[in-house]
Amino acid sequence: MNTTRRGRGTRVVLLAAALVLLIGVAVISVGIGAHTVAPAEVVRALLAYDGSGDHTVVRDVRVPRAVLAVGAGAALAVAGTLVQVLSRNPLAEPGVLGVTAGAGFAITLGSALGLAAAPAAELGLAVAGAVAAAVLVYSVGRRSPLRLVLTGVALSAVLAGVSLGLRLLMPTVFDRYRFWAVGSLAGREQAPTTLPMVAIGLAVVGALLLSRQLNAVTLGDNVAHTLGANVARVRLSALVIITVLAGAATAVAGPILFVGLMVPHLARRAAGASVPWLTAFAAVLGPVLLLVADVASRVLLPTGEVPVAIVTAFLGGPVLIWAVRRYGTVPL
Repeated sequence: MNTTRRGRGTRVVLLAAALVLLIGVAVISVGIGAHTVAPAEVVRALLAYDGSGDHTVVRDVRVPRAVLAVGAGAALAVAGTLVQVLSRNPLAEPGVLGVTAGAGFAITLGSALGLAAAPAAELGLAVAGAVAAAVLVYSVGRRSPLRLVLTGVALSAVLAGVSLGLRLLMPTVFDRYRFWAVGSLAGREQAPTTLPMVAIGLAVVGALLLSRQLNAVTLGDNVAHTLGANVARVRLSALVIITVLAGAATAVAGPILFVGLMVPHLARRAAGASVPWLTAFAAVLGPVLLLVADVASRVLLPTGEVPVAIVTAFLGGPVLIWAVRRYGTVPL
């Protein structure tokens, strides 16, 4: 009992430290860019706005961008955690369920039909495509985690091929898709993101509430049934949450890879095998990672910004190699 309490106390301290780190990184990210704003001035802009140039940059550009990074980072990290737990595969990430490919195909098709003329329409198409892909994947592969992943990979390949064909045949569609597919937070802060951010917040709460039952599912279906968990219902609920999280994040920021793969491995160092703690740490470390990547994307080139998806790919590549060398194809 004392050991359990000490372990819980250590995790609480680590989670509190991660929250402090998140706040600090968020304040720093608001001040760094083409025009640097001192941290003290950032705080004054937030607490005592005076309409000056620095305060306008902070309030109207940097803060919305930081909020977007926090929401998208938490969504991708928690979605990646649930995918790895659900599939029992430490190499899985949200894209294997076809959510990203579904969003990209919907935007491509909508552009071809003239339905993606406005950011709000593009956002709606991305969410609808992600949901449709997830429903199709679940309807075919719901019998087992392995079948679910294989169905998602197959559907992603088909949708990516059809989308590529449409873009090659229609240059205007390619131009529209190119802006969304770059995976960047730049220029997205003025888009209507209130609804996706609310959906992400509710889905993260839902993931935390579901995590205890997922803890039982990780022990195997027979043990989970013995403990009173409805395995089919838990899997369906987890898939719905994954779809909302990954779909909303992809819709507002484009496809940003590797966040859902990296963060669960980082969080597992502090959370151990506990799914509730793993989900909580992922919800905090995901925003930290994406904020750091966003800051790096602003300062790497003196003449402009690097898309944040490129930065996460550079960070995620070594993590993927390490995960493959450590886990191989061994399930969780």
